[in-house]
Amino acid sequence: MATRMKQKAEARQKAKDTRPYAKAKYIRMSPSKVRIVLDTIRGKKVEDAVAILENSTTQGAEVSLKVLKSAIANGEYRGINRQDMYVAECYAGPGPTLKRLDIRAKGRANRLLKRTCHITIILGSEQN
Repeated sequence: MATRMKQKAEARQKAKDTRPYAKAKYIRMSPSKVRIVLDTIRGKKVEDAVAILENSTTQGAEVSLKVLKSAIANGEYRGINRQDMYVAECYAGPGPTLKRLDIRAKGRANRLLKRTCHITIILGSEQN
């Protein structure tokens, strides 16, 4: 049994994605707001994506810029040149939703859904 576990571990290691990435989890913002920003930078070179996010006024741009800069730093740590990097994949998935009550008239209440999201940015290099 132990040999099979070693084989599985080796297979997982071979199939692992080696591209630089960064994640931000439990961001207190709706994923749909962040997706609008991420759609604008997908496929762009890193320098262009940073410029777009720095000049964007939408809500998700600030957090996305932070994640992008972290992914760039991870890529530079792995020895990839900054000019060769581009945004290969970026997506925002839903996180846990905080459920709250909004008190209304006549003893009623509305449910408030305070959404969170997980942002992931994966970079690719043009030299591969």
